[in-house]
Amino acid sequence: MTSRYVPRTPFEVPPSVPEEESIVTAEPLSPYAPNPTAGIAAATVGLSKVHGSGDTRVVALDDVSLAFREGEFTAIMGPSGCGKSTLMHCAAGLDSVTSGSVHIGTTDLGTLNDRQLTALRRDRIGFVFQAFNLLPTLTALENITLPLSIAGRRPDGQWLDRVVSMVGLSQRLDHRPGQLSGGQQQRVTVARALASRPAIVFADEPTGNLDSRAGAEVLGFLRDSVRELGRTVVMVTHDPVAAGFADRVVFLADGRLADEMAHPTPERVLDRMKAFDTRSRTS
Repeated sequence: MTSRYVPRTPFEVPPSVPEEESIVTAEPLSPYAPNPTAGIAAATVGLSKVHGSGDTRVVALDDVSLAFREGEFTAIMGPSGCGKSTLMHCAAGLDSVTSGSVHIGTTDLGTLNDRQLTALRRDRIGFVFQAFNLLPTLTALENITLPLSIAGRRPDGQWLDRVVSMVGLSQRLDHRPGQLSGGQQQRVTVARALASRPAIVFADEPTGNLDSRAGAEVLGFLRDSVRELGRTVVMVTHDPVAAGFADRVVFLADGRLADEMAHPTPERVLDRMKAFDTRSRTS
């Protein structure tokens, strides 16, 4: 299987691809184009990811088929090593797959070359990471609009104002990351993820570096981006409290889908995770 270039950041353009190469996909990359996928923002079909071979072979994902519906907040949970972060990285086009397929809207990521995949990540996907990944020399506003600047596009002023207001950064836009608290820095990353009006936002342990109060605020912003802005959010988390902000929770175990929960509460999620722990000790 041909190896795929793995970027250090979601916005990095692979240097080996000529700048003049045209970008052609099954659907427009414009974040303003309507999604023709009948309610599905992203999906995996028979997705498998294997690391190594022989005695070192590890199956991280095993035949995972999963759809992420538009306008829904989904949390992915499971025991340590279950493959939840790998699933997110594959679904977001940050990692290659061994077999199966990944779609963003109607676009099959496996049909894209490296430059097309980079453009899709930049234009149609938002990212929120545990490590804030902000550039220290840029202001909050410059960090928020960085992906758009790289793409050579001007932000939609009305949309940007709405996003900045939602995350409470209107008075902090001229501050650099070093002048902001951890919670404020994560607000910047949420605003950056939403600034291009992406089809879907992927968040990988977004509250991992925050205290409980700041974490709850960030989770509230992610939930509001779904309810007020109509975005789609997929979050990987180990925290039942964080999962309680979602509309549904998908559970993985040993690289496979194990369960799904609608309208989760922290108590119900914790009980389900305890069941995983019990099974692992008795197996």
